[in-house]
Amino acid sequence: MTLLAIDWGLLIEKLVLIAVVVFGSLGIALYTTFAERKVAAVLQDRPGPNRAGPFGLLQPFADGLKLIMKEEIIPNTSNRVLFILGPGLAMTAALMTCAVIPWSSHVEMFGRKIELQIADINIGILYIFGVVSMGVYGIMIGGWASNNKFSLMAALRGASQAISYELAMGLSLIAVLMLSGSLSLKTIVEEQMAQGGLWNIAYQPLGFLIFFVCALAECNRTPFDLPEAENELNFGYHQEYSSMKLGFYLFAEYVNMIMSSAVMACLFFGGYDVPFLDESTLAPNIAAIIGVAALLTKIVIFIFVFMWIRWTIPRFRYDQLMNLGWKTMIPLALVNMLITGAAILWKAGV
Repeated sequence: MTLLAIDWGLLIEKLVLIAVVVFGSLGIALYTTFAERKVAAVLQDRPGPNRAGPFGLLQPFADGLKLIMKEEIIPNTSNRVLFILGPGLAMTAALMTCAVIPWSSHVEMFGRKIELQIADINIGILYIFGVVSMGVYGIMIGGWASNNKFSLMAALRGASQAISYELAMGLSLIAVLMLSGSLSLKTIVEEQMAQGGLWNIAYQPLGFLIFFVCALAECNRTPFDLPEAENELNFGYHQEYSSMKLGFYLFAEYVNMIMSSAVMACLFFGGYDVPFLDESTLAPNIAAIIGVAALLTKIVIFIFVFMWIRWTIPRFRYDQLMNLGWKTMIPLALVNMLITGAAILWKAGV
């Protein structure tokens, strides 16, 4: 009787959407590596990758093939089970974030209304923080299981950095949640759309700045790439990894960057909203396509800023990184939260 009660149409919709989002994220991450090398080349006045295919567009496939074909090396003194588990956990945690991202409103196909979001749960923000926290275990397990002191030091750096900046990131989000009154990403996006193109960035510029800096730290991006500091730790927490295990760690970083950009777009820049465009006047499928394009455009802009910062700002010292997190970001986030609360009370006339 339970099997007969299953909505098989809904199940198929979700499975197809999961496949599209996951493989789409992997495809974007694949070409994000190419884009990073091209952006670095432009900023450094050199050509960048241009050999594999026209304009070098096949370079990501060449890099992927190289990782797959490389010899798989597992150090004899490592913990074999955890050594394999580390990169798998990092990659899985990175991909799980996409489950609650609202990519657009909905499409109408085969007589059904299909929501372009895998799961609209009412604790979407808490889900993201929980999943992102699991990614730290991938770094810590990989560094410890390698039985290499440099890898372990880098893993400890990564865990300490993640814990420090997650606090400030969470506090910066509280102000946004106070304005929206919901933890659902879709609800937050829809409320910004209802404001007529006035997004949360207009009310929370300081909150966005704090969140953005913390996102750089959470993704181990320069100037917060201390867990991967080659000139200090040889190669960081994945020094002993090769072939696709190393590829999983590298891909996880890019997927995290993409998902961080998507979350910032949804929280502060209206998600799939297009300014001054009334989506209700358009056909649902047309509005959905425009919404997906708008969200992807915002994600691409954020990714470019991530890359621009990497090739512009030098790496911090570790004491500077921790001081920034604990002595600057957290107090600023608390002040922003108090100011937002006071503004809400004043508006309510309390």
